[in-house]
Amino acid sequence: MKTLFFVSIVSASILASACSSNTAPNVNTATVANKAASNSGAANGTVPAKADDVPAAVKAALPNAQTFTTQHKDLTDAQVASIEKDTGGKVSEKDHHSYLAFSSVDGARTQVGAATVINVAGKELVIVYDNKEGSPVIKEVKAVSLAPAFLSQFTGKGHDDDLLVGADIKPNGLTSDEAAAVTEAIRIDVLSMQALYGKAHAH
Repeated sequence: MKTLFFVSIVSASILASACSSNTAPNVNTATVANKAASNSGAANGTVPAKADDVPAAVKAALPNAQTFTTQHKDLTDAQVASIEKDTGGKVSEKDHHSYLAFSSVDGARTQVGAATVINVAGKELVIVYDNKEGSPVIKEVKAVSLAPAFLSQFTGKGHDDDLLVGADIKPNGLTSDEAAAVTEAIRIDVLSMQALYGKAHAH
């Protein structure tokens, strides 16, 4: 099993800038809150998570994980400005949280996934990430109150995808306003993950 890119980035503490896109989603109403359990972080922002600190929804989304580490990274003002310009949305917190999932494979501790938790329009979403050529891409999005037919459209999407409602993303059981707000929130998180953990590259 391959080791995801987040492990090397945690040890090296490398920050990369998000790529800009000229096309933004068609609404600008979402304010994204990226949440993690509160605990004091080490200097590099990595904290071994206690079992009670990991949300049940994250554990359910990463069932093969035996242990978790919480990652705290601050977005710079320039990164926030770039993300808000690209999406038309609002980044409510510079302190971005993610959960790194690990399991023992053949006696070696191996990363088996990474996830974030966002709240938008009164709904909690868990976004599970994979790695593609050094950049985070969505493996799946989980939310109890949202239709799987809507959420499945985000699988495989990354920071280069515009995620336009009506073009790339269909409402599929949501109202147009709900679909637009959730889509924008997910795109903000994807761009935040790219800015903090993704490999820098030019288009």
